Amino acid sequence: MDKKQVLEQVKALGLLAVIRGPTADLTVKMVEALVAGGVLGIEITYTTPDAEGVVATLSQRFGDRILLGMGTVTKPEQATSAKQAGARFLVSPVCEPTLLESMIGTELLTMAGALTPSEVFQAYSLGSDVVKVVPGSLGGPAYVKALKGPFPYIPMMPTGGVSSSNAAEWFAAGVVAVGAGSELCPPKLAKEGRFTEITQRAMDFVQVIAAARQDSQ
Repeated sequence: MDKKQVLEQVKALGLLAVIRGPTADLTVKMVEALVAGGVLGIEITYTTPDAEGVVATLSQRFGDRILLGMGTVTKPEQATSAKQAGARFLVSPVCEPTLLESMIGTELLTMAGALTPSEVFQAYSLGSDVVKVVPGSLGGPAYVKALKGPFPYIPMMPTGGVSSSNAAEWFAAGVVAVGAGSELCPPKLAKEGRFTEITQRAMDFVQVIAAARQDSQ
């Protein structure tokens, strides 16, 4: 699957679960609970213990059933090792030219982080396929809508501040997808073994995203 196909899959799913798991084992169980609830876009962050091992395990277990990537990429060498682990896309919270070059060099779908208009323009100009607007909570959907004014051609995805209650606003603002973290899959629930609740959250989120995207068309 080339990165154009991966981008189309991201758009089709509309939702990436951004997971900062407390332990490797619990992270795998978190993903299992999310998949059971219909969330199939999974981003394992490098802040997760043994993140690459987790991705390798998930890649072997789920294969093409899920769209699996790695986030919080901050070192050039992480881009290559993430691909080797089985990641289909890479996400960074920053736009640093050398780092972005290494991410693009993997030929995986690349998302670089940005906030200001200059950063958004730079990230896209340097080759980021999607610009991750972070932290999304700082400006909210209204800010993304304002960014889309001068940059209607730049695919954007917010992370941070995304919840089931405001998902419709994000899609109305013109994003291609949203990244949801603790609102979707709180590590606290995993630590307490409440995986059924994570599955229910996933089901609710998927329904909200589907409705929000239909309304924004």
